[in-house]
Amino acid sequence: MNQVFDYENVSYTKRILEALRIDPVLLLLLGLLSMFGVMLLYSASGSDIDLMMRQITRLAMAFLLMVAFANIPMRILKNISVWLYLAGILLLLAVMFYGEVGKGAQRWLDLGIIRFQPSEILKLAVPMMVASYLAGQALPVGWKALVISVVLVMIPALLIARQPDLGTAILVGSAGFFVLFLAGVRWTTILALSILLSLTAPLLWKFVLLDYQRERILTLLNPESDPLGSGYHIIQSKIAIGSGGVYGKGWLNGTQSQLDFIPERSTDFIFSVFGEEFGFFGSILLILLYLVIIYRGLYIAAHATENFGRLLAGALSLTFFVYLFVNIGMVAGMLPVVGVPLPLISYGGTSMVTLMMGFGLVMSIRSAKRYLG
Repeated sequence: MNQVFDYENVSYTKRILEALRIDPVLLLLLGLLSMFGVMLLYSASGSDIDLMMRQITRLAMAFLLMVAFANIPMRILKNISVWLYLAGILLLLAVMFYGEVGKGAQRWLDLGIIRFQPSEILKLAVPMMVASYLAGQALPVGWKALVISVVLVMIPALLIARQPDLGTAILVGSAGFFVLFLAGVRWTTILALSILLSLTAPLLWKFVLLDYQRERILTLLNPESDPLGSGYHIIQSKIAIGSGGVYGKGWLNGTQSQLDFIPERSTDFIFSVFGEEFGFFGSILLILLYLVIIYRGLYIAAHATENFGRLLAGALSLTFFVYLFVNIGMVAGMLPVVGVPLPLISYGGTSMVTLMMGFGLVMSIRSAKRYLG
């Protein structure tokens, strides 16, 4: 009887998730990662219950938005792509002229009842726009479609970099270029673009990067040159990760984090706390969990019913990998500090909500075949 009862419960839950167009595997993986993130945030924040409850509230909102976006039909996603993209560009221009300035950056719009960061919209709008455009083109991508797609990606990326917000610009640019990659850009074309980018690097260094951004790159090469200034973040982060050893010091027992040596330990540098408390093995398990989530997204992309869904789901899944790669590379001293959070673990709301809306779109693409017609 118990076995029958359990089977019926599982079947009933599965039917509910299917009705909500939710992928149960992806939901389970994202739920596990989020719960683990809340536990780690409790330690990183010095056992701050209020901060942890705010994070739980934001997670609940993010999951609800994921469900809402999962129920947007794919044909509607395709139709609104251009309008969402244009709205995002207009909002970025509004930020340039009317945005609020905080900590030396002009990134926010305050509309009275709501204050938000328009660049977050482009994390979804750019891959949607490029996927929608390329879905109507002959694949693999020709030179004309390639040039138009690159322009569509670079306009918002440069506007965001100008705010300045290099981390978000990297994520937006990556999302767009992943669509191009999945559309079948030839390797010779990728090589040519890579060489062109390398040749323009001196111009980017001189005319695009700001003084503090150039300083971060130089600090990456030699953080010990200013151990109490620009190199402090990286040095303390590497000390914390290294002190965790193979097995870690245990939850709530990290000395570098609990004694407040790690700056931004609840946000951008939370992986340092994790490395100290759970060590090398724990870090490998966390990275594997992320990779399984990415694999599930790519699996859904591979089984999409049309090119638009295939390109969009694949690009969103690979952008999730960029979050992981850039954040861990940053706190491990292998990449410059660019302010990219560890997804679903770092404290914060805007980026988390955008990520979960993206996974909602992936789930919508998964269920598109079932709801066609």
